[in-house]
Amino acid sequence: MAWVVLIVAGVLETVWAVALEASRGFSRPVPGLVFALGLALSMGGLAYAMRSIPLGTGYAVWVGIGAVGTALHGMAVMGDAVTTARVSCLVLILGGVVGLKVLH
Repeated sequence: MAWVVLIVAGVLETVWAVALEASRGFSRPVPGLVFALGLALSMGGLAYAMRSIPLGTGYAVWVGIGAVGTALHGMAVMGDAVTTARVSCLVLILGGVVGLKVLH
């Protein structure tokens, strides 16, 4: 169960990062609220998962999922450049995340 919670918490990291940008410096209340809720749930999930997953593994997986999710959102929705090099780097991050799970 800790791994499922950790994956959801990683996805919520993407949610709060996107909401933070959408809040435009907290000048827009709804994205600001989504940011705060997403951040609290993401951190809470990370804290729960680290009860049974080692710190280094849990944190790296959480950050990896959030970083890849945020980068993919940027490419798919925000018009960030999609290049072979960028996609290759994201695949490497995902490989590391999967490797940490498999080797746990």
